[in-house]
Amino acid sequence: MIDEKFLKPYEPKETEKRIYKLWEDSGYFNPDVCIEKGVTAKDAEAFSIVLPPPNVTGTLHLGHSLMLVIEDIMVRYNRMSGKKTLWVPGTDHAAIATQSKVEKIIFEQEQKTRHDLGREEFLKRVEAFAQKSHDTIVQQVKEMGASVDWSREAYTLDEARNLAVRTAFKKMYDDGLIYRGYRIVNWCPRCSSTLSDDEVEYKEKPATLYTFKYSKDFPIAIATTRPETKLGDTAVAVNPTDERYQQYVGQTFAIDLGNAASLPAGRQEIKIIADEGVDKDFGTGALGVTPAHSMIDYEMAKKNNLPVIKIIGEDGKMTAEAGKEYAGLHVKDARKKFVEWLKQNDLIIKEEAITQNLSVCYRCAYPIEPLPSLQWFIDVNKKFKQGENETSLKELMISSVRDKKIEILPERFEKTYFHWIENLRDWCISRQIWYGHRIPVWYKNKEIYCDINPPTEDGWMQDPDTLDTWFSSGLWTFSTLGWPNETADLKTYHPTTVMETGVDILFFWVARMILMTTYLLNDIPFKTVYLHGLVRDEKGKKMSKSAGNGIDPLDMIEKYGSDATRISLIIGNAPGNDLKISENKIKGYKNFSNKIWNITRFVLTNTEDADLSVKPTLTENDLALLQELSDLTKEITGDINKFNYYLAGEKLYHYTWHRFADIILEESKPIIKEGGAKEKISRQWVIMEILRNLLILLHPFMPFITEEIWTTILGREYPSLIVEKWPTK
Repeated sequence: MIDEKFLKPYEPKETEKRIYKLWEDSGYFNPDVCIEKGVTAKDAEAFSIVLPPPNVTGTLHLGHSLMLVIEDIMVRYNRMSGKKTLWVPGTDHAAIATQSKVEKIIFEQEQKTRHDLGREEFLKRVEAFAQKSHDTIVQQVKEMGASVDWSREAYTLDEARNLAVRTAFKKMYDDGLIYRGYRIVNWCPRCSSTLSDDEVEYKEKPATLYTFKYSKDFPIAIATTRPETKLGDTAVAVNPTDERYQQYVGQTFAIDLGNAASLPAGRQEIKIIADEGVDKDFGTGALGVTPAHSMIDYEMAKKNNLPVIKIIGEDGKMTAEAGKEYAGLHVKDARKKFVEWLKQNDLIIKEEAITQNLSVCYRCAYPIEPLPSLQWFIDVNKKFKQGENETSLKELMISSVRDKKIEILPERFEKTYFHWIENLRDWCISRQIWYGHRIPVWYKNKEIYCDINPPTEDGWMQDPDTLDTWFSSGLWTFSTLGWPNETADLKTYHPTTVMETGVDILFFWVARMILMTTYLLNDIPFKTVYLHGLVRDEKGKKMSKSAGNGIDPLDMIEKYGSDATRISLIIGNAPGNDLKISENKIKGYKNFSNKIWNITRFVLTNTEDADLSVKPTLTENDLALLQELSDLTKEITGDINKFNYYLAGEKLYHYTWHRFADIILEESKPIIKEGGAKEKISRQWVIMEILRNLLILLHPFMPFITEEIWTTILGREYPSLIVEKWPTK
C-alpha cells in the first residue's frame, strides 16, 4: 500500500526540520560515528574541509548560502563514497566589524561610546551580541541542510583558538618575523584603527586636480587632488629621464613665510629628487613628496634621507606640524583654506575635474589616511631557516602554488594570486580596537615580555591593541583540528582536502592561511582552492538592502524549500564566475522538487503489486536503460570529481525531468498495464532501480526531499541516504 504522504503535494516546510533532526540524531555528520557504526572503514581515505566561518555580525546572505551548498555537495558526495569525511563548522568574531556594529547600536540607543562604558563592560556587550548572532547563524546553517560536524564546532575567539593565536605569535616573535615599528599604515579615522593593505577598497569619486607652485620663484609646478597634504612635503620627485627637470635634481629650495608668496606652514625645505616611478605624462610630471602620508612617498624618503612630517593625526584633523592656522582643522576644511591661500597668492595654475580612485575603509567606507604610527608587523621578506633551507614567508606563499602543491580553481586566479604576493608589503597585524585577540606582549619600563601566558610578577602592562582578525583566521585549518597540540584529528585530517570560498577573499584569507601553515607546520593548509563568484541579481547588479534587490535565503526557504534554493544556486554557476539569480529561478526549482515527488508517486503506484526483492530477468530494452543510467552515473561522478557541480546538476535535472519522467515513465505505462508478465516485472524493477539511483545521485544537491523519499520507501531495506554508498557502475 502506497504511503499516504505521497497522495498529497510535497510540503518542504513540514519535512526539512524533521529530516535535519533525523540526521543530527543519527550522528552520521561525525566521521567517528560513521566508523563506529561500520558505514565507513577505519582505514578509509580522509576527506576534510573547514567551513569559512561566517562573521558574527548578522545573518547569512545568498553568498553564504552558495558557499554552504557547494561545500555540502562535496561533503555528502565524499561521505557516500566511503571516505572518512569531516566538515568542521565555526564562526568568526570579525573584530572590527563586530565592534563597529555594537558601537553603533549602543550610540543609537544610549548616546554612549565604548569609552563611556569602559573596556570590560563594552566587551560584555559585544560578546552578548556575538552569541546571539552566532545562535542565529547556526540555525540558518541547519536550514540550508549543511551536514557539518557540530561536535567539533569552533569559534575564532574561543580558548582553544586563543591558545593557537598566542602560540603562533610567540613563535613568529621569537624568530624575528614579528616586529614593532614606526611605519606608514592605512588608518581609518572613523574606526580609529589600522587596516592592512587588502582591507583598503577603492571607490571612484569626482575630484579636483590642482596644479600649482609652492611659491612664485619655485621652478617646478606640481599637481595633486589633496593640496592640504603639501603642507607636509619635503621633496618633489621627477622622472630621471625627464629633460624638463634634470637641471634641478639634487637641489634644495627653501620656502619661507617671510616671503609673501610662500607656504603658510612656515619654513619648508623642498629637495628635488629623481625616481623612476614618477609618470612623466601625469599632471606636470612632477610629484610632491609627502613622506608621512603616502607609502610610496615614504619609500622615496627612506632612499633619499628626507624628513618625515606628520601633518594629519589619527582623528583625521591637521596637527600642529601643519602650522597654527591649520592645526585642528578637518582635512576637508584644511583643503578649502589652503586652496584659498594659493589663489590669494596667485599660485594656482590650473583646476581640472577628474575621476579619482579614492582609498576607503572596507568596513565603513570612510576615506583612509596613510600616516606614520607605532604598530606590530609581520616581516614577509625576512629570511629564516626551515629545515635545511633558508626561505621567507613570501617565498613560501609563492612556491606552494607555483610548485603545484596547492591547486587554485579556476586556474586563471593563480596569476592574480602571484601578482598580489609579489607586491606584498609587511603585514600590519595590530588594531586599535578592544574586541579581538589581545597582543600577548607586556611592558615594564623599557623591558618587553612576550609569551603564551602573562608574566607572574606585578608591574607589567599588556599591550592595549588587538590582532588583525585575519591573524586568527589564518590558523583556521589547523587550529580547528587541535593545534598546537598533536591531536588525532590533526594527524588524520590535515592538510584539509579543499578550501572552498569566494574569489573576493583570495587575499584576505586564502593567502594568509598559506602563509601561516607553511611557516608553522611546514606543510600546506589544503590541496585545492575552489573559488566561487559573487551572487548578483538577475540583471547582474550587486545585491544590497539599499538597492532593494537583495534576496534573503531564509525567505526563499520558507516559500520554496531548501532543496529548491540549493539547486538554483548551483545550476548555471561555473567555478569563479558571478551568479545571476532571481526569485523566479528559485520558484522554478520548487517545481523540480514537485516533479521528483510526483515521479516517486508514479513509481510506487505502478510497482505496489510487484515483488522487487529479487532482480528478474530483464528485457533488452530495460538492460539498455540501465546502461544509460550507468553512463550517466559515470558522467555525474566525473563532473563532481572535477568540481563541475553545475554540469552534474544540469545533467541530473534534464535526465530526471525530460528523460525519466517525460519518456521512460510514459513508455512504461502501456508496458505495465498491457505487457506480458516478464516484460511487466522487468520494467517495474527497472523504474524502481532508476528511482533509487537517482535519489542517491540527487542527494548531495537536494538532500531533504531525497532523504524523505528514501527513508519512507526504502528505509527498511537500506540505511539513511546520508551514508548510502555512491553507485560505482
